[in-house]
Amino acid sequence: MPVAPGARVDRFEVFFDLVFVFSFFIITRATALQVNGGALLHALLVLAVLWWSWVVHSIVATRIRLGEGFVPVLMTVGMAALFTFALSLPNAFRDPRGNAAGPIVAAVSYAVIRGVHLLLYLHAVRDSPQERRQLLRFTPELVGSTLLLGVAALVPPKIDDLFSSAAVRDGLWATVVLLQYSTGLIAGTWGWGVASAEHWTERYDLILIIALGESVISVGVGSNLLGQPPTWPAVAAAVLGIFFTAALWWAHYDMIGPAARIALHAAEDGPRVAMARDAYGYFFLPMIAGIILFALGAEMIVHQVADPHVPQHLPAHGSGVPLLFGGVICYICGNMLFQLRTLRTLSWTRVATVLLLAVSIPVASHLPALAALALLTTITIGMVAAEVVVFDEGRRALRSLVFEERTSHEAHEAAYRARWHEPHERDEGE
Repeated sequence: MPVAPGARVDRFEVFFDLVFVFSFFIITRATALQVNGGALLHALLVLAVLWWSWVVHSIVATRIRLGEGFVPVLMTVGMAALFTFALSLPNAFRDPRGNAAGPIVAAVSYAVIRGVHLLLYLHAVRDSPQERRQLLRFTPELVGSTLLLGVAALVPPKIDDLFSSAAVRDGLWATVVLLQYSTGLIAGTWGWGVASAEHWTERYDLILIIALGESVISVGVGSNLLGQPPTWPAVAAAVLGIFFTAALWWAHYDMIGPAARIALHAAEDGPRVAMARDAYGYFFLPMIAGIILFALGAEMIVHQVADPHVPQHLPAHGSGVPLLFGGVICYICGNMLFQLRTLRTLSWTRVATVLLLAVSIPVASHLPALAALALLTTITIGMVAAEVVVFDEGRRALRSLVFEERTSHEAHEAAYRARWHEPHERDEGE
């Protein structure tokens, strides 16, 4: 069933997103075991490859309803492949020794995911020679990324004295990321289309909420020490974690997200596709990466606060503060790029917040762990409060536009679905 111009996300798509919940969780948990430069690099590489699969998945979902007809069967196969891909992520960069098949499982699962998406899209465009030709422009990326991940999985433990197997494997994964995202720019927008701007924006808004949920999970993991009863500092840290996560949710969903959806509705043809690709396909990635980074930092800090054996006056140890503040900076910068691409504006409140967070990192590194978390929460909530006051008139006007726009597109979708089902119902009656 084709996607209607005003379509919304259906239930099966939300069901599919549950696997991405697990993927984000696995990336964070695997990195939290040993936070260092190599682990963070691997987490970002895996996230970039996983995110590209999500972008391809969203492109398929712009053409056909994923919960109709035979499509859920194929998508269930894709879910199983994505699930095994997530399971293999903690070992995706290790040498394949003995029964350790992590790299190979990652490569095979990735090939299956891309294969399912390719089959669905080929079926959707079977009557459109123009779109089939456009699809050929992505063939080098599809074949190249699959082969490179396969080669990375088969890199031997020992190569020579100049290059280690780990460096070669990291380089192959980095090449995959470069190939994927450069292809999206080189291929251009000719031949593509976004039938429902409402559906496209809602897909990405939901996945961002899922990622923000990972930060809540991390705070909960950090505050729960082997079932010990919570202490008052642990409760305070958990509350602060919820507050600053809610502030970051507000930063996107209060004004920027709804205004961007209207901007995508207003755009047509090539400009609409380019905006959807740049703002949602590309600039959501640093937002997701920032969430994973500050989730790691929040878990480390909350864990220290919740530990009854660690004095509360000690500053946050390790890389908790840089990850926490740096992740929030990455998230807000990604959101500013998103705002600039969709609305062609920048908010001075966001710029000031990023600068304030940057200069606060050395200060927070010398504060007690709970005070550092409180400082971050104060800055993010202050940003939200300032925007509520300064942009009050714009917020009211935006809500009126959102209501009118949603009502209009719901009517379009109902009419489209009626036209789609009417011939089939008439055939059955005859």
